[in-house]
Amino acid sequence: MDIPSPIRDKRASTAPQIDWQAALDEHGRWLRTVVFARLGEPQAVEDVMQEISLAAVRQRAPLVDASKIAPWLYRLAVTQSLLYRRKQGRRRKLTANYARQARSEEETGRAADPLQWLLADERRELVRQALARLPPRDAEILSLKYSENWSYKELAERLGISPAAMQARLHRARQRLRSELAALEVTESDL
Repeated sequence: MDIPSPIRDKRASTAPQIDWQAALDEHGRWLRTVVFARLGEPQAVEDVMQEISLAAVRQRAPLVDASKIAPWLYRLAVTQSLLYRRKQGRRRKLTANYARQARSEEETGRAADPLQWLLADERRELVRQALARLPPRDAEILSLKYSENWSYKELAERLGISPAAMQARLHRARQRLRSELAALEVTESDL
């Protein structure tokens, strides 16, 4: 009967050390082909290859079988290519939204008037100052309500209180904000 020794078990549980630089050099050419085929953008290939290298080095569960490096790298290349495409899609969407907003501002003449831009910037700064003077809970509730555009019910669910309590808290927070704005000598017509 063979009794496992602690030394043998320890060696069996440790994964073999893989020279990732050598592995990436060996498989780099066909990985670049895979990435290029998925993205179709030559300039994106090196960005994705860097992400593949980082992911290979940072892996959470080390590979036990060194012969499975190629399939693992292939799956990693596909995943990183998809993540890159998603990131680029978001970037294109933000750029398109910005361009659309800039065109609408040009058409309405809002961006052309520097005085209006300056006044709007000053109003935003005064509101920021007033929010900073509020208790943190009030500033948080107001920020969530107006930046995230959440309803009373959504706010109440996320903060774990009833909608009626949320409505009361928002009412008090708005009153405090009005008081702080008044202290800063900001009138409703300024906003």
